[in-house]
Amino acid sequence: MTIRKASAWTVRLLALMAIGGSTIAAAHAGTRANAHWVTTWAASPEARWDGDFALPLNLPFHLWDQTLRQVVRVSLGGKQVRIVLSNTYGDTPLVIGNVHIAAAADGANIVAGTDHALTFSGQTRVSIPPGASVLSDPVAWKIDASSDLAVSLYVPEPTPPATFHWDARQTAYLGAGDQAASVAFKTDTSLTTRVFLSAVMVDAVASAQAVATLGDSITDGAAASMDGNTRWPDFLARRLRPYDVAVVNAGISGARLLRNKMGENALARFGRDVLDQPGVKTVIVMLGINDISWLDTPLGLHDATPAPEQMIAGYRQLIAQAHLRGVRVVGATLTPFEGALIDTPMKHYYSADKERVREAVNQWIRSSGEFDAVVDFDAALRDPAHPQRLLPANDSGDHLHPGDAGNKAMADAIDLSVLLGRH
Repeated sequence: MTIRKASAWTVRLLALMAIGGSTIAAAHAGTRANAHWVTTWAASPEARWDGDFALPLNLPFHLWDQTLRQVVRVSLGGKQVRIVLSNTYGDTPLVIGNVHIAAAADGANIVAGTDHALTFSGQTRVSIPPGASVLSDPVAWKIDASSDLAVSLYVPEPTPPATFHWDARQTAYLGAGDQAASVAFKTDTSLTTRVFLSAVMVDAVASAQAVATLGDSITDGAAASMDGNTRWPDFLARRLRPYDVAVVNAGISGARLLRNKMGENALARFGRDVLDQPGVKTVIVMLGINDISWLDTPLGLHDATPAPEQMIAGYRQLIAQAHLRGVRVVGATLTPFEGALIDTPMKHYYSADKERVREAVNQWIRSSGEFDAVVDFDAALRDPAHPQRLLPANDSGDHLHPGDAGNKAMADAIDLSVLLGRH
């Protein structure tokens, strides 16, 4: 091997970086050895689907000379903050002209005096290659757990939103021009989706960690109150706040364990959405009801229901991948669904044959001993007089998704000492 002598330019560049006086050193000051980055909020990326899909996109055709302001509630506080923007499913570079973060006020407005401009490798404008994500430079700003933050993205060029998160359960605001730093935001329209923003991270105390929740619409919060932060992972985050533990919601409405459609299958996205998130030490896996039930529905007319053994093989892969990274895996039983979506085009979601698969999978989750721990969401939500159905008090009304009370019951059913491996 030939080792070439460093050029004078290279030597000068290294010297500038070493003395800490350069733009490069300043931009990366927050990556110092004693920073402890933990993901405090996330929305798993999905690919934009075509117009003939059974569900509406809830997205504009494109963004152009517009600012999108999105509100997030962080689960863990810290002394620095940074964000992740995703172009995972784009086939052209994603150009963002200006990005700001601030404390959210009412509606689309922010709290005066809290605004911070974000940079990416020292630049205010960022071009994200197709298939990539970018991490902002850290901003020194002390934020508390359960704070509501507003992230504003100015999109200067005609840009189709190829990467999004369909079911935000949080209103986002879209307005003309560059309003990224505006205290009073002039809204032209609102969205119920996440666009480009996939994570918020904080520099937390050294003992802080995160629990991820890998799931489908029940975890994503499909029937939770809009703008209410009442998904079951939100209730869990409130319980974990005294322990400096964040909750990373990796739920996608319509997600499946073994197949793609609304988001990629769990095995394909597990690394990105869970294992690669800084600070994650435990993951709760609650996935499979859509694998079981989409047969004979508009979302999967011919998607045969997998045998329990196929689903168990998928769970075993998740467990193996997590254990390679030192992450504990908590298995969650699948919740009752008799009568699910009966008044919708998805009316064939439930059948006795599908119920038998759910019961077999739940039996394995409870008894196999292959998960590090188990949380029995089925027992927490079911009607004792009719175990194939949700208890009415826990039911949102569609007989599949729990309402706010059911979401709280799920979070309350989790033994925190078992969850964190401290028993």
